[in-house]
Amino acid sequence: MAKPFLKWAGGKGQLLAEISSRLPADIDDCTTYVEPFIGGGALLFHMLEHHSFETIHISDFNPELILCYRTIRDDVDSVVSHLRKLSEDYPAEQTKRAVMFYKERKKWNAKVGSAETAEGDVAAFRTAQTLFMNRTCFNGLFRVNSKGEYNVPVGSYVNPRILNEENLRAVSESLQDINIHVSSYEECEFRVEDDAFVYFDPPYLPLSVSSSFTAYSRDGFGEEQQHELAALFRRLDKKGAKLMLSNSDPDHFSFDELYEGFTVKRVLASRNINSKGDGRGKINEILVTNY
Repeated sequence: MAKPFLKWAGGKGQLLAEISSRLPADIDDCTTYVEPFIGGGALLFHMLEHHSFETIHISDFNPELILCYRTIRDDVDSVVSHLRKLSEDYPAEQTKRAVMFYKERKKWNAKVGSAETAEGDVAAFRTAQTLFMNRTCFNGLFRVNSKGEYNVPVGSYVNPRILNEENLRAVSESLQDINIHVSSYEECEFRVEDDAFVYFDPPYLPLSVSSSFTAYSRDGFGEEQQHELAALFRRLDKKGAKLMLSNSDPDHFSFDELYEGFTVKRVLASRNINSKGDGRGKINEILVTNY
């Protein structure tokens, strides 16, 4: 079974049981699966193992993320080769590890903006760099600043698993017939008909107005975008598609009001990535469905 190849803040691995129990009763009658905020892909890989679809579309506005998906699908041998070299070169001593990490981060940042045109070995090396940084950075984050530069500091893992060749090859095989797009979530509207199941997992709103917010791409996703997404949700509902959406349950914003008329359920989730140990624990998240 293929599993997510990136650590991803807000990843849905821990919520798969809750999500699976709330899939449409007739999910196997859906011939198309669409996921516009693919992120780490936990639900995608779960769906690929347990359900069959004639057509699958995954997308994200983050070109670096989509480069990883496409390159692992199309050239996993080269990605594995480059990542093995990075893993073998990773020093045992922590100070030297930091030197290597920041060297690779600097090289990666020097080519921000190249992901959408990267091909061949260039794409494979950049994908390997992304995986390397994701496995060796602080808390396993993927975070960029307003310039699109990776800005997570080095981590302190004792023995990080940089290369998981078996899983990368399983991921490559599972992605072979999947349509992978660099696009905003709005563009999924043209890929959705009444036979589709769509899962939305947008960047979450912070739990409070004082909370810090982790950016996954250089463009933010705030309350205005949440309202726009809800409008799309309603349009797709009118098409007859089956829809599910996840989000946080903040104290300053009502998703119950935003998705009035739909089913809004609260589920407990573990906060996996937080700079302070006492900030980790069970919190409410919401799942919205139109069935």
